[in-house]
Amino acid sequence: MSALDQDVMISTRGGVEANAADADGEAELETAAKHILVINDTQEILDLFREILEEEGYRVSLYSYAFQDIAAVRDMRPDLVILDFVIGGETHGWQMLQKMKMTRATMNIPVIVCTASLALARELDGHLRAKNVAVVLKPFDIDDLVDVVSSALSKGDSAAPAVDIGLTTSS
Repeated sequence: MSALDQDVMISTRGGVEANAADADGEAELETAAKHILVINDTQEILDLFREILEEEGYRVSLYSYAFQDIAAVRDMRPDLVILDFVIGGETHGWQMLQKMKMTRATMNIPVIVCTASLALARELDGHLRAKNVAVVLKPFDIDDLVDVVSSALSKGDSAAPAVDIGLTTSS
C-alpha cells in the first residue's frame, strides 16, 4: 500500500442512493455521486467536514497534508476541493491551489478555501475572485458552508460562487 493510500480516508454515507426515491430523489442521487476532497492539517476540522458533508450525502476524502504532485488530485477526480491556505504552519494550501489552477487537468475543479488566515485571504482576494475560488472563513456557519459547497458543485468552476466574506472594504 502506498503512502497516499495509507493517508486517505474515504467515506460514503450508507443508503443515500437506495433511499433517493422521494420527490427530490433525482437531485439527491446526483448529490450522492459528488466527491469532495478536503485538505486540512487539523484532525478535528477534517472530522467536522466529514460529518457535515456526509450528512448532506456527499462522498468525502480527507487528507491532512497538501499534495506536492497535482497528478494525485487529478487521479482522485474530485468534483470539488476544500482546502486551507496554511497547512503545517506553511502556505502549502496556497501553493497547491496555484498548482491546481496552472494544470490543465485540475484547473476547472471548483475550489473552496476554508481558512482562519484572514490577512492572507484579504491579500489574495482579487486573485481568488479572478480564479473563481470561493472563500469561507473559520470559524464558519455550517449552513453557509453547505450553501457554498452546493453552489460550487452546481455551477462548476466557470461560475464558482462569488462569496462576500468582508475581504474588501468600501471606499
